[in-house]
Amino acid sequence: MKILLHMCCGPCTIYPFSVLNDAGHTVQGYFFNPNIHPFQEFTKRMNAVEALADKWDINIDYCRDYGLKEFIRKVVFNENKRCEICYDLRLKSVVRHAKEIRADAFSTTLLYSKFQKHDVIRNKAEKIAEQEGIPFYYEDFRKGWQQGIDVSKELELYRQSYCGCIYSEQERYDKKLHKKKGKTNS
Repeated sequence: MKILLHMCCGPCTIYPFSVLNDAGHTVQGYFFNPNIHPFQEFTKRMNAVEALADKWDINIDYCRDYGLKEFIRKVVFNENKRCEICYDLRLKSVVRHAKEIRADAFSTTLLYSKFQKHDVIRNKAEKIAEQEGIPFYYEDFRKGWQQGIDVSKELELYRQSYCGCIYSEQERYDKKLHKKKGKTNS
């Protein structure tokens, strides 16, 4: 089966790509991530995907447009639903691309991360698949979490410390600030 695999970054691609490839599927990659902030982070993640593609000979189509404006416009005043909006934005693009390249199904490396809302991703992908008439290939890739980390370190791929959006970046710094304040108040 020809599967279009949405790729959010290099490290998260390792395990899902390996599983699908080892199962005999033809895996076509698709890098589309309009949520990433700042631009330097977007570039680092795209470069990590390119480095993995070069090392493993993976065929990948890239949306190199920095689509932050579109993401922000959809999320502003809906910050509590930002992940769901982000999943919609990315999965709908993946489905359109899957149809363009005549893939048999689509999937996403978001299913690898233990920090993503796995059930929400699956439900949204299944609904979009039904609406668009192209199957969603589901697999819980989280079981390969450590393997992906280990291989990404071996390959010296850039590994990020937050999901990528400006809101998760703020949360990361808020946690550090609260932790620092807690130590100084002790």
